[in-house]
Amino acid sequence: MAEKEISQAVISRLPRYFRYLGELKDEGVERISSQDLSVLMHVTASQIRQDFNNFGGFGQQGYGYNVEYLYTEIGKILGLDHTHNLIIIGAGNLGQALANYMNFERRGFVFEGIFDQNPALYGKQIRNLVVQPMENLREFVTAHNIDIAVLCIPKTAAVAVADDLVKCGIKAFWNFAHVDLNVPESVEVENVHLSDSLIKLSYNLNANHHEA
Repeated sequence: MAEKEISQAVISRLPRYFRYLGELKDEGVERISSQDLSVLMHVTASQIRQDFNNFGGFGQQGYGYNVEYLYTEIGKILGLDHTHNLIIIGAGNLGQALANYMNFERRGFVFEGIFDQNPALYGKQIRNLVVQPMENLREFVTAHNIDIAVLCIPKTAAVAVADDLVKCGIKAFWNFAHVDLNVPESVEVENVHLSDSLIKLSYNLNANHHEA
């Protein structure tokens, strides 16, 4: 892969390419042109070529792209060629829903544990996980080589919990708490604001479908 800085806009499109290519592969499609891919994805063919050129191109003039090869290479770029071990902090409705969603494991994201501070939830089984107390966290993270923590807790607790998890060796956070985490630059954070996404939908609904 090229040693240059890749823009976040390009990176944000890669999972979508990966998803569409996976579907094409499952359908038995062996190769596809940038033009045909652009029709499927509603991204211009030139944008697709520019995006892929950031990583060396992948295609052949007059042939297009080998679907399985491109799917595999984008998977490697996205770090999906190896397994990631995750824990969920917060066994409320959202934490339980994520633990029950099996598609993550198909992509190599394996939930190893789920934790909460509510004693009423201790021992509750959610699919193949059992809710554990927060006191077990440090030992569990070390023993199971956890690299990603999913935060499904109120924002009042999230910052302190994140600090503790960084000390335990957590390298990345998938953060559903509505708060910015004060973590070192070496620690990756992906913030997920569900209400922001819904409000964006509201804006588009209002802007594009308002009465004249």
